Amino acid sequence: MPLTPVLSNRWDADQPWTIETYESLDGYKALPKALKATPDELIELVKASSLRGRGGAGFPTGLKWSFVPQGTEGPGAKPKYLVVNADEGEPGTCRDLPLMMLDPHALIEGCIISSYAIRSNYCAIYIRGEAIHAIRRVRNAVKEAYAAGYLGKNILDSGFDLDIVVHAGAGAYICGEETALLESLEGRRGQPRLKPPFPAVAGLYASPTVVNNVGSIASVPGIVLGGADWFKEMGPEKCPGTSIYSLSGRVKNPGQYEAPMGTTLRELLEMAGGIRDGHTIKFWTPGGSSTPCFTDEHLDVPLDFDAVAAAGSMNGTSAVMIFDDSDSNVRATRKWIEFYAHESCGKCTPCREGNYWLERILRRFEDGEALESEIDQMLDITVTIGGRSFCALADGGVGCLQASIQHFRQEYVDAIANGGVDATDEKRADAEPAAAGVR
Repeated sequence: MPLTPVLSNRWDADQPWTIETYESLDGYKALPKALKATPDELIELVKASSLRGRGGAGFPTGLKWSFVPQGTEGPGAKPKYLVVNADEGEPGTCRDLPLMMLDPHALIEGCIISSYAIRSNYCAIYIRGEAIHAIRRVRNAVKEAYAAGYLGKNILDSGFDLDIVVHAGAGAYICGEETALLESLEGRRGQPRLKPPFPAVAGLYASPTVVNNVGSIASVPGIVLGGADWFKEMGPEKCPGTSIYSLSGRVKNPGQYEAPMGTTLRELLEMAGGIRDGHTIKFWTPGGSSTPCFTDEHLDVPLDFDAVAAAGSMNGTSAVMIFDDSDSNVRATRKWIEFYAHESCGKCTPCREGNYWLERILRRFEDGEALESEIDQMLDITVTIGGRSFCALADGGVGCLQASIQHFRQEYVDAIANGGVDATDEKRADAEPAAAGVR
């Protein structure tokens, strides 16, 4: 597939975060075009582009916009809100931060167009609190946009008003879930809400709200400029466009790689220089730690929402964490479950208690103190947890553990027989001295 930078096309420019550089490279040229169209025409354009949410779920963006009740404007009507989810707390995910750091005005222009499309006059960008550099950069870009007349009253003499607020979260993974994010944005503890009602009907301050990911919103100016047909030329028919794949782990050149949706890991590894010398790939995540892991048998699975789901996992946030033959799947899974146990908001008992006990059992396997019967006991616990919580945090832990046991059950048995993961690694190193020499 030909590489066509869309979200990263300005990243290598001189100071791409400034409004001057952005404007010199087609920045804010989609906005006047969008403001000449009607909001309904913009919604239909995004629908026709088949843009799907880049936050993980892959829900059609234009369809989500169309759920917001229209024709309810006027005195006494509830306001409509656009909220940008830039919390990005999924382990392995790191594509929204470079986008906000290097090209924040693409996000802001996307916010203006998207707000106009859903008839919203207020937009909130919710950024993870630890990402202080991204918060400062986006806030500065918002100031530049106000000064240039792209935000505020009567934008470009169109009669459309919009204010954008950049909100710093408190660093809770649960706030990546859209309703927990809305709770946090309203000043309450970040905990998921029971749905329905959905945010499109009763979201921020019980008003109609669209919650979109950074990558989804930043894709909108390109669609307005290039058109739906241009966007659909990249990637598969039902999941077009590009994605920023975040490659990390045992790869020679980790980083952000923008490629058409449906690119395979084999192709991405070629771009990244391959696995480190002397080793082979063992397992990897297609979309962050909450997505069931794949093995070397899945190198040619197209990395888009539909193909990855058909193969038994989720494309998620395109966070590709790569592990080689020196890594323990038991240890990696234990660390992931430990993360979910720590980040559980505690609202739902199956998630709060289930992840806690799974982490304790996994630690026993890592230390070589578990019983083989506890492998199936963990599977029983995942059945008790899965689908029984308000949000998908618990399901993420369930998926990664079930895939671990499916692909690497023998590794759990070996950890018991050898007295732990470290002892198993030592035995493998003794049996494979050539490979051990490059660790």
